[in-house]
Amino acid sequence: MTLYAYCIVEDVDTLDVSVRGIANAPVSMLKIDEFGIVVSESESFPLTQSESVMAHAAVVRSLLDQTTSLPLRFGTVLTEQQLRHYVATYKPALKKNLAHVRGCVEMDLKIIWQQAKPAAAQPPENEKQGPGTAFLEKKRRELLGDERQAAQKIELSNLLREHLGGLIRDEHIELHPSRTGMLAGVFHLVERLNIERYQKNVQEIRNNRPDLNIRLSGPWPPYSFANIGLEFKTQFGVS
Repeated sequence: MTLYAYCIVEDVDTLDVSVRGIANAPVSMLKIDEFGIVVSESESFPLTQSESVMAHAAVVRSLLDQTTSLPLRFGTVLTEQQLRHYVATYKPALKKNLAHVRGCVEMDLKIIWQQAKPAAAQPPENEKQGPGTAFLEKKRRELLGDERQAAQKIELSNLLREHLGGLIRDEHIELHPSRTGMLAGVFHLVERLNIERYQKNVQEIRNNRPDLNIRLSGPWPPYSFANIGLEFKTQFGVS
């Protein structure tokens, strides 16, 4: 019998989950030391179906009111023996990671940042560049782009921390430049007691910065802070 693992929890003796898991399988909790591993049992799991992705997310989210879990990546299939070995191997790291997210949720910001960008200098049409010169020019533009993106990331992080810093335990920012501005994905780890203040402060940023189109979602389980380096080495049943 194989197990599909959804997430890791602590300080939970009974599982209060009303949803079904992958392939409509029942969901249960396997206790290993002080950890609880939320799992389903089955001989096979249809991991290529979109319904399975939704079922995985639904199980993890159903625990949000009960505890803060450590979500595992979709497709974590293994035996109980492998699971016990994993916990024994990574126990100190798991305890540290659970302590980091304890009592928190993830809040996500999608930000479209409209910025005026200077037009890139173009060489005169009658000026021909050799392969070497063209390569160096390309690298120069890439370096300038990297420097600009790093500066924008710092500027955005400083702005958010000015308004939200006291409410944030951790932060991840992903930038995606475009020709007209910048699309940023911001992920914040926020204590549950601070959710309402966080939402209020985000609205204040909207009011003060019309150049920022901000979309807020959450609360979510802390997917972006689950530390993927601690994931099982067995994914989709392949080690």
